[in-house]
Amino acid sequence: MPSRSLKDLCPELREIAEEFKQQCLEAGIEILIYCTYRSNAEQDIEYAKGRTVSSGINVSKKLPLGSVVTHAKGGQSMHNCTDLQGNPSSKAFDCVPMKNKIPQWKDLESYDIMGEIGEGLGLAWGGRWKRKDRPHFQLEG
Repeated sequence: MPSRSLKDLCPELREIAEEFKQQCLEAGIEILIYCTYRSNAEQDIEYAKGRTVSSGINVSKKLPLGSVVTHAKGGQSMHNCTDLQGNPSSKAFDCVPMKNKIPQWKDLESYDIMGEIGEGLGLAWGGRWKRKDRPHFQLEG
């Protein structure tokens, strides 16, 4: 299972993620960071979602064929980074706005505010990508 722990972020991103959470709260948005580090094997499971077909249905999460979750295989995502000792050191996190402890996946207004906050802290935001990934934030470069 992918990590939610900020301890599994690289030190630079851990500090930024704490500030990001604080600024989101100040903007009236409670967030849940639901993914920090993902192993290569976990990344490959995410990559299969929307692609693996059995009777026309994605067997990994019963998503319709084509409902792709990620375009990065294991080792290609900023979530898969480790330090020199092989410990988790992710350079990305995924988050969702919350209301009454319920994820608000379709709250585009909150995501736009979160995107501005993240970019203001120097992060790249997946909401700007051609294939939008609004929950995703990562270190630039």
